[in-house]
Order: sequence, then C-alpha cells, then structure tokens
Amino acid sequence: MALLRFAARGKELVPGVFRQSVFPAVQVLGQKSWERHMSGHVSMVGRNFLTLKDFSPSEIQQILWTAADLKARIKGTGELYTPLVGKSAGLIFQKRSTRTRLSTETGVGLLGGQPCFLSPDDIHLGVNETVKDSAKVLSGFVDLILARVYGHEDLESLATEGSVPIVNGLSELYHPLQILADMQTLQDHFGNLRGLTVAWVGDGNNIIHSFMMGAPKLGVNLKIATPKGYETYPNVTKDAEELAKQYGTQMYHTNDPRDACEGANVLVTDTWISMGQEEEKLDRLKAFQGYQVTHKLGEVAAKDWVFLHCLPRKQEEVDDAVFYSDRSLVWPEAENRKWTVMAVILSLLKDHVCTTPKPDF
Repeated sequence: MALLRFAARGKELVPGVFRQSVFPAVQVLGQKSWERHMSGHVSMVGRNFLTLKDFSPSEIQQILWTAADLKARIKGTGELYTPLVGKSAGLIFQKRSTRTRLSTETGVGLLGGQPCFLSPDDIHLGVNETVKDSAKVLSGFVDLILARVYGHEDLESLATEGSVPIVNGLSELYHPLQILADMQTLQDHFGNLRGLTVAWVGDGNNIIHSFMMGAPKLGVNLKIATPKGYETYPNVTKDAEELAKQYGTQMYHTNDPRDACEGANVLVTDTWISMGQEEEKLDRLKAFQGYQVTHKLGEVAAKDWVFLHCLPRKQEEVDDAVFYSDRSLVWPEAENRKWTVMAVILSLLKDHVCTTPKPDF
C-alpha cells in the first residue's frame, strides 16, 4: 500500500486518505521509495563517476553496499537479477585491459544490459572525430559510457558534451573503480574499514591518487612512499590533505618504504612502468630499487598485514613469497572489480534497493 506523505507540512495521513484540497503538495511513496527513504538512500542516477573526490562518504558507502549486495545475491544465492534489461553501455578502451573489460562486460550482462566494446580500431577518440562529436553521437546510442583513456581531460570532455553518465575506467590521473574494489576486499577481510592504515609503496600514480580521494572519507589512514621525483601530483596532494583534515584521518608522505610500512595493516603496490612510460623503463627500475614488497618489508607492518596489487604484476614490484602467500588478497581483489563496477553502473542508471544488511564500515 502506498504511503501518502505531505511534504508541504511534513505530516502523514492514514494510508489511503487523500485530501489534495487541504494539502496540495502530496508525494506518494511506493514501497521501494519508502525503503530507500528509511535506509538513507541517496539517488546517484544520472551522475558521472570520474573521481571519488566528487562523492560523499555516504555515497561511497552506498556504492560499496550495493556491490556487496549484488555479490551476495547473484553469486551467493544464484538470484537472477536483471534491472538493466533494455539498457546498454558503450565501453571505450584507448588502453587494453583484462580486468576492466571483463568485469564490465560480464557485469553489465549479468544485470541484463548490453555492453558494446569499442577498441581504438573502432573509435579513434579525438582523431577522426572530435571528443565532443563522439560524446553526442554515443549518447544517442547508449545509456552510459565507460571510458579507459590516457588523458583525464577526455573524460571531462565526454562528461561535458555527452548526455549520459560517464564512468572513468582509468585515466592517467585517477582509477576510482580500482579503489572501490580494494575497499570491498578490505571490508570483506577485516570486517570494517575505519581505522585501517594503508601503506603505499611505489609510483605516485593514478591508483594512489584515487586512494587519496577515497580513503579519508572511509576513515582509512594513508602512508605513502614514493621515490624522489615520482611523488603524487601536487594538486592531488593538496586536495587529499584537506580531505584528511576534514575527516580526521592521517596522511603521511615519505621516500622510505620501510617508514611507510611501519604499523600498516595493508601494503599496496602497483606497476612501476605504466602504459605509455616504456621509454622510461631503465630510469624507473633504477629509481625504484628498494621498493619491492617482501616479507622483510612486512616485518615492520602490523601483525595482521595483508597485500594488494591491482595487477598485472611484475616480480620486481613484489616477490613470489608475498604475492602467492596467505597474506595476499590479489585474487578476491581482482574479482571484486566486477561487483564494484556493476554497483557503479547500476547506481548511475537505477535506484537500487539493497536487500542485504548494510556492512559496518
């Protein structure tokens, strides 16, 4: 039965009683709307997902809850849940990827939607056609665009010129989808996120940039070790330090990996040489000497420390003893890329109501 809520005066009548002549501003709330209201649900339908900087703590938690809900229902119980029937997603990939492509294609399909993959051979973004024109054309074909690009400005142009939600599948500045998967993995492992300390050992790249935008909002401390000359971008660092101050978390920068790992619950690294940096390989390998994650480095971490890596991994970044150990969470981390991208896409296209209990973040 619908509940009649009178927004003008904040009063409720007996369900089923309607007096528009007395209270003209009436909002009829169906069962799902009432459930969303009671759970504190915030609609993100129609939003762009370019960086976690744009999302509040409650919104990030809601996305993570949605990911956990989908995982429990679809994987855990085998529920057939297809809210995206009739919806399609265009997937622009300037850079190749195993995890981003497979997680998105299979995830959209599981939810009943149709993914449409566009490689550089299919669409030369900004070459044969301007980004502006591509955004307008694709907006007429699909309901959402996920783009994995080199320049972050291409994502911003798509968002400005397009009329459908844009999802950042990776740019040189941010990779927010990866951080959602990391946070879901840590939530599953530790039971909560608040108070954890994450140590970053590696390049000041898009992964740590996204950690810096999301971790403070979830109560997670960051200790960041990068070689001299490979620090995080100054503008990102400034924004992140303001977020840490706002949310009462710690953020610490150093050039000493052992210093960063001291007392940390999570050790994280990534590739030292990203796509497009191949010419810098020799210089980078020299600069990152001493940054390999090993059990020796883990000796100064918390007793319960675990390891994350977004993959693909090179042995100079982390040795086999850690990578294949019980401390390594890289396989569930990779799988959670699927549930988190599903949660993001679903949240931007539909108001999803979780049926599983909200995790204690």
